Amino acid sequence: MSIMEIIILYSTGFAVAGSLLTLMIAGYIFNSVIPEEQREFLDPLPTWLRLCWPLVRIFAYYIGSNYSIESLSKLDARLQKTGVGYLMNAEEFIGVRIVSALFQMFAAILVMDLLQDHNIIWPLIGLAFGYFFPEIWLNDTRKKREKEVIRALPVFLDFISMSVEAGLNFTGALTQAMDKVPKGALYNEFSIVMRDVRAGFSRADALQRMSDRLGIKDVTTFIRAIITAERLGSSMKKTLKVQSEQRRNERFQRAEKMAMEAPVKLIAPLIMFIFPVTFIVLGFPIFMKFMGEGLL
Repeated sequence: MSIMEIIILYSTGFAVAGSLLTLMIAGYIFNSVIPEEQREFLDPLPTWLRLCWPLVRIFAYYIGSNYSIESLSKLDARLQKTGVGYLMNAEEFIGVRIVSALFQMFAAILVMDLLQDHNIIWPLIGLAFGYFFPEIWLNDTRKKREKEVIRALPVFLDFISMSVEAGLNFTGALTQAMDKVPKGALYNEFSIVMRDVRAGFSRADALQRMSDRLGIKDVTTFIRAIITAERLGSSMKKTLKVQSEQRRNERFQRAEKMAMEAPVKLIAPLIMFIFPVTFIVLGFPIFMKFMGEGLL
C-alpha cells in the first residue's frame, strides 16, 4: 500500500469519526433542550423503538410540534383507535416516520454501495418507503386490533351477563369479567372505562368515550344498548343477554361469510400457480413420447 493510499485511508477514517462525534454532540445538545418525558402511565417501548427513541424525540420536538393542530388532532385520533396512542403521541409518530425514512435511505445507499450500482433512484425509493412504512404498520395494527376486539366481545358479554344475573351491578360485573378473561385490546379499553369512572366520569360517559376511541360497529351497538337501558330503566340482565347473543350470531355469520368467500379467493392462485404446473406435469410425458416417435 502506497503512502498516498495510507493517507487517504486515515483521512477517511478521521472524517467518519469526526462526523459521528459531531452528530453525537449535536444530538446531545438538541436532546438536552427537550423536556423530560413522563412514561409512567404509557406502554413500554418495544426494543427496536427504544434504540432510536432519543432520535425520534428530537424530530418530534423540532419538526412534529410544528405541524398544524388540526393535523395533530386527526393523527392522535387515529393513534387512539389503533391502541398506539398508549405508546406515543402524534408528534412522536411523525418523528418515527422521519427516522424510518432516513434509516431506509441509508440502508439503500449501503446496499447500493455493496452492489456497486450507484443510482440516485434507490435512495429516493428507500426514503419514500421508509416514510410511508409506519403508516402501513398503523393500518395493519388497527385491523388486527379490530379483529381482536370483535373476537373477544362475546366472551366479555357472557361473563358480564352471568355476573349481573348473580346479583352484581354493571360496574361490579365488569370488574369480575376483567378478572376472568385474558388480557388484550378489549381488556385494556374496559380498564380505561373503570379508570374514567373512578376519576369522576359517569358510567355512560366512560362507555361513550370507549366507543369513540374504538370506532367499531359492534362495540358502538353494545354501548348504545347499555346506555339506553340505563336511561330508560330497562332490565340490564335482558339487555346484556340479548347483546351477547347478537354478537355471537354476528361472529358466526362473519365466519360463514369468510368460508363462502374462500373458494372465490382461491381462483386466482389456482389459475396462476396450480393449473400451469398441473398442465406441465401431464403434458411433459406426452410431449416426450411424440418427440421419441418423431411426430414433433
